Amino acid sequence: MVNSWANLGVDLHLDVGRSGVRKGLTDALRDAVRTGRLTPGTRLPSSRSLAADLGIARNTVADAYADLVAEGWLTARQGSGTRVAPRTVPAPQTPRPAPRRAPKVRYGLHPGSPDVSAFPRTEWAKAARRALLDAPNDAFDYGDPRGRLELRTALADYLARARGVHAEPDRILVTAGFVGALPLLARALRARGATTVAVESYGLAHHWSRFTDEGLALAPLPVDERGTVTDGLGSAGALLVTPAHQFPLGNPLASERRAQAVDWARRTGGVILEDDYDGEFRYDRQAVGALQGLDPDRVVYCGTVSKSLAPALRLGWLVLPADLAALAARTKGVSEWQCSAVDQLTLAQFLTSGAYDHHVRAMRLKYRRRRDELVTALAAHAPHVKVSGIAAGLHAVLELPPGTEQSALRTAAYHGIRVQGLHFFRHPDATTPPRDGLVVGYGTPPDHAWAGALAALCEVLSAL
Repeated sequence: MVNSWANLGVDLHLDVGRSGVRKGLTDALRDAVRTGRLTPGTRLPSSRSLAADLGIARNTVADAYADLVAEGWLTARQGSGTRVAPRTVPAPQTPRPAPRRAPKVRYGLHPGSPDVSAFPRTEWAKAARRALLDAPNDAFDYGDPRGRLELRTALADYLARARGVHAEPDRILVTAGFVGALPLLARALRARGATTVAVESYGLAHHWSRFTDEGLALAPLPVDERGTVTDGLGSAGALLVTPAHQFPLGNPLASERRAQAVDWARRTGGVILEDDYDGEFRYDRQAVGALQGLDPDRVVYCGTVSKSLAPALRLGWLVLPADLAALAARTKGVSEWQCSAVDQLTLAQFLTSGAYDHHVRAMRLKYRRRRDELVTALAAHAPHVKVSGIAAGLHAVLELPPGTEQSALRTAAYHGIRVQGLHFFRHPDATTPPRDGLVVGYGTPPDHAWAGALAALCEVLSAL
């Protein structure tokens, strides 16, 4: 049977011009090859197909091809069609200076990143196949800006069971990760009259900038061993906080401060934005339930699969108070519309089948083992370094003597280790004194590189 697709040819954009059809076509093809737009080996459309596309005679195309074959720009072989001929590109007359190379990274210990080599490809492919087979036709239309109902329903069940979140599908908004959710929240907060957002004095600058880009001011709050200090919220319209595992210092928000933050929100009409970025990964204690469970009408719960599955999926969610849910959905509908419906349906299938729970449990054991190996190695080779923030998550804080952080970072870079210092995460307007330390992620290296990364890190720290 003849493949009908083969008769349709390939698309080729050419500006034939007005200098005569044959000459114009020949010049356009020659120019496309000369400038590299058509690379050597590219197969050109058949003369019949190109003639139909350009609305000219087939013989004109055949003659233009023949002219360029004679000139050496094209080749023509029986059964292989007409292709762009191989050619040598002359070297530039003046050699360019070699670009300055950054130090080669041998081991990535970036905090907050999972081991993407452990992504459950087989189970995800099964979920994707099932999701596509079961998907209704309207799943391939523009859809609801809040996200697919199948995913919002699956999330409501999972979050209630695993994180203690009070969720209803109508109050869930699917977003392109947490970073994609922040501009939506910023615009919704502005619409409610907020002018200032209180943030933790240690966090991520690209999170803070999403608020300042929307015209909101920031008020950094101190962070200590009991989490974020919440008695200085004042007239802020919202609070962005990581209560289960402060990023990057690693302490959970103390229960009295949780209550204090909720009381502030009730008293002032403020909104708490709870970033539960690694809520599934707890090791030495019972999981800390979501702050949202204390008052679903005052707390926006923010979650994502970036740590539990992979950042590349770009799937996150907001569980919103009723008065914010409709406003945020309208904002998203205008500015972003929706994430991939196929990925949403796949994640819904992944959740409802139990595959997500199975993967999270397996990764929890793996990350706990790595954390234990990190602590053991440091105790043996760098006992002067105190390790903190390790009861949960994918990173540890290695506390350093004052004034040694930059030296440690330079030595780590020399050894090919990508790691970040605490100063990187400190808000420039923070009032508490800066602290020296390294924030070390133990999720990123694949298994075959983990032992080498650990040895190299200990070598750096033992020299301090």
